[in-house]
Amino acid sequence: MAYFDKRYHPPGTAPGTLAGDDSGAATVHLMDYSPDRLAERADATVAECTPALHQDQTVTWVHVQGRPHPELLQEIGNAFGLHHLAMEDVLNRGQRAKVEDYGGQLFVVLASPCWHDSGEGVRLAIEQVSLFLGDHYVVSFAEGAEDPFEPVRQRLRGVVGRFRRAGADYLLYALVDLVVDQGFPALERLGDELEAVEDVVLDEADGRASARLHRLRAAALQLRRALWPQREATAYLSRDETALVHETTRLHLRDCHDHAVQMIEMLEAYREMATHLLDVQLTRLNHRLSESMRMLTIVATLFIPPTFIVGVYGMNFDPDASRWNMPELAWPFGYLFAWGVILMTIGLLFWWMRRRGL
Repeated sequence: MAYFDKRYHPPGTAPGTLAGDDSGAATVHLMDYSPDRLAERADATVAECTPALHQDQTVTWVHVQGRPHPELLQEIGNAFGLHHLAMEDVLNRGQRAKVEDYGGQLFVVLASPCWHDSGEGVRLAIEQVSLFLGDHYVVSFAEGAEDPFEPVRQRLRGVVGRFRRAGADYLLYALVDLVVDQGFPALERLGDELEAVEDVVLDEADGRASARLHRLRAAALQLRRALWPQREATAYLSRDETALVHETTRLHLRDCHDHAVQMIEMLEAYREMATHLLDVQLTRLNHRLSESMRMLTIVATLFIPPTFIVGVYGMNFDPDASRWNMPELAWPFGYLFAWGVILMTIGLLFWWMRRRGL
């Protein structure tokens, strides 16, 4: 698992350079709307999106899905006047969630977590979402094959309401709200996985549970890295620091900030739970190891006296050469005498260990 998926240009590259080896395809979706009209075009070109910018009475939303080539990014940046440093952050994925004010234009970076099933179990992926807000336009970029903003389009296509009458800042809020709330399903999946591992840990202690716990702790680390700065970004948008966001929209953005804070609290609880389960798992493994060593020690202790006795009587000194040379060898019951000593020694040791609670 790659904990940090971030790309960089080589050191010394000029700021704002759009260069890379991306070969993934990207699609451009255009929506231009006002309270009484809605124009939509999928698989649009940048040239088809540009005329909508000159219509001040409408809100223009251009969404780029996938990983665009640097040439397409440059074309979109030139058409909408997007800052070159922000476009570099769009290309170099894995940016920290943040809000940048470029004077008449806001640039927002968010993280959208999602789980994918793989051969080794579930895997957490953090996809970057980049948003640009202007006076009457929003430009959005999202990674992945699936478009995360289809629910927002459904709201725009529906009955004319507050959404269509509001400005571009309200569209930005809707997109931010959707991305922020993507954290709740990711956290719920993390909680479900931790509960499943908890049952395994309480039932048995083996290496499989430890491996799953380590993967979940790594996922919690990724979520924390993505969601913690997102709280700061939503806090910036909800404060009175830019003229592009109206007061009525800030009220809704404060709700996004509350959701971001709530997710951080949930994440910290899940991290503590994962740490506790790992401690329990390691304690049980150590206990099993201690029990195994205890049993081996008891068995070895019980067999030390018999080994000593057998070793003594295995010397076989000739009793005829001297009356001090192992006279037991000449006894009729010498063999039984040796066995009696061995069994009595084992019994006394066993009784002593039981009395001491060993």
